[in-house]
Amino acid sequence: MKVHHLNCVEIQSPTGDRAIGHCVLLETPEKLILLDAGISSIDLAQPTLHFSETLLKEVGFNFEITRSAKEQINNLGLDPTRVTDIVLTHLDCDHSSGLLDFPQATVHVGMEEWTSFTQEEPRYLPFVLQHQPKVRQYTTSQTTWWGLEARRLSLHPALKIALIPLFGHTLGHCGIAFEVNDKAYFYIGDAYYLRVELTDSTHPIHELTKARAADNEQRIQTLTRLMAFVKAHPEVNTFGYHDYSEMDN
Repeated sequence: MKVHHLNCVEIQSPTGDRAIGHCVLLETPEKLILLDAGISSIDLAQPTLHFSETLLKEVGFNFEITRSAKEQINNLGLDPTRVTDIVLTHLDCDHSSGLLDFPQATVHVGMEEWTSFTQEEPRYLPFVLQHQPKVRQYTTSQTTWWGLEARRLSLHPALKIALIPLFGHTLGHCGIAFEVNDKAYFYIGDAYYLRVELTDSTHPIHELTKARAADNEQRIQTLTRLMAFVKAHPEVNTFGYHDYSEMDN
């Protein structure tokens, strides 16, 4: 099994900071599994089809240099139609627009996130599921992974993978823990925007993550848990979605 790191979003925020969309592709001989989906090739070709001009400017999306997961999979010499499963940390559009490029794929998401999405929470853009894919939801589990609640997925015999509740950014936001070739990875999505949040409580980025949190108290609790986890388990490759420095992991 191979692990490919893809940058599927490029953001130049109004503050001048750069952010990315760090998706992960797991390649097996039988199929491909995608962790978060980035921005679709459809939206890159027609930016205002689903995204308002206001949203594009406020976030700072740079669609001119963004490459979709579908394009990058093609560039790896792989067939995008072999993507059978997409595991989402949450359903914000910069993580889920790319679902449109893989209509054959089953979508895997935490139950709380699905509930929030279907209750028409304003932060979500419904178009990301307009193709009506098969969706599997995962509820509370007594199983643990490195001491954290783990909602196990059965996607491939050689892959250990689970959704790890990291609520706060959204009401059902989850990280994705996976183990490949005896290496452990913890993909924490938007539980932090920049890794510096784990070590610098005064960094200005905290104001942005606070503003974007559905429940800021939960976000802070999650961040505290992540601080402890990273300190206790340096052997686990922990990384998020938006920090471009982590693409080198």
